[in-house]
Amino acid sequence: MVRRILITGASAGLGAALAREYAARDWDLILVARRKERLQALAAELKAAHNTDSQIIAADLFSETAVDELMAALGGVQVDGLINNAGYGHPGTFLASSWEDHRRFNHLMSVVPVQLTRALLPGMVERSFGRIMQVASLAGHMPGSKGHTLYAAVKAYLIKFSESLNAEMAQTGVHVSALCPGFVLTEFHDVNGTREGINSLPGFMVMKADDCARLAADALEDNRAVFISGRVNRFLARLNRWAPWLGRKVMNSGSGKYRKAD
Repeated sequence: MVRRILITGASAGLGAALAREYAARDWDLILVARRKERLQALAAELKAAHNTDSQIIAADLFSETAVDELMAALGGVQVDGLINNAGYGHPGTFLASSWEDHRRFNHLMSVVPVQLTRALLPGMVERSFGRIMQVASLAGHMPGSKGHTLYAAVKAYLIKFSESLNAEMAQTGVHVSALCPGFVLTEFHDVNGTREGINSLPGFMVMKADDCARLAADALEDNRAVFISGRVNRFLARLNRWAPWLGRKVMNSGSGKYRKAD
């Protein structure tokens, strides 16, 4: 039986890497993003490499009606997996942006993932099979810092949401996992203006997107409620639990390098 997984933010970066990983695992795909041409190119690549069928949905997830429109576009097709990956890092401090900017950020990063999960989960429970991944971040385990005001907050929200839903889905056949990557080489850092800082990091602190995708898919199969990719990242998360004052100091001292803080 062919399984089908929906991936938001699939046009580039970690979303595209996750699409490649699931295509290699013989899943068909529903690729969602704003850039239709990129989705078409990715679908063609995956068809040639894995004979994978992909449904392309060009969608603006900033829209208040985005999830309803996405569900209508699916046309009742069975969805066995969901990866909520769409997101971005909004640069600058809290007062440097308008409320409208913050509202749009919160809608995309927290409302859409939960609403889409709620829309697709009943069918998964009914069929006794489902895979749901929320792409969170190591930032969700670390103290907030200057220029990181909402990003860390929404990622922490997704982590707690995933933990609770994982517990609720026990014995249903639905696996739920929050992926918490640290620094992964994608165009995410070009968009938020932190490429120079990322390039200066030692190699052991940066993970390739395809490696992160493979580990994340394995963690979801193992039904790990929260998965932090990479030993260094797991150490940093533990450090914050053991010595939060030190974690706060590290985050504040480095915030300007990896996050636009003005």
